Amino acid sequence: MAKKETEVEKKGKEAPKKDAKKAPKKPNIFVRIGRKFKETFSELKRVTWPTVGNALKSTGVVIVIVLIFLVLITLINIGFTELLELLTSLG
Repeated sequence: MAKKETEVEKKGKEAPKKDAKKAPKKPNIFVRIGRKFKETFSELKRVTWPTVGNALKSTGVVIVIVLIFLVLITLINIGFTELLELLTSLG
């Protein structure tokens, strides 16, 4: 029995094996940036751009919603200002 080694002892004696297959090196930063630009432009070719009419209609909707919120927030601000003046005049 003295001659037989356990699995743990065998693993401890083995030198770590280096993989014959090494991971391919990363290309340098400029090659990666170039690839990213190429991929970006190829994606932009597939984009469905809105027509001028759709863009103007969407812009109009956004402007109207912004104006509505502007009026609401202004009214709330005026209300709080009046409330504060009322409270300060009482004291």
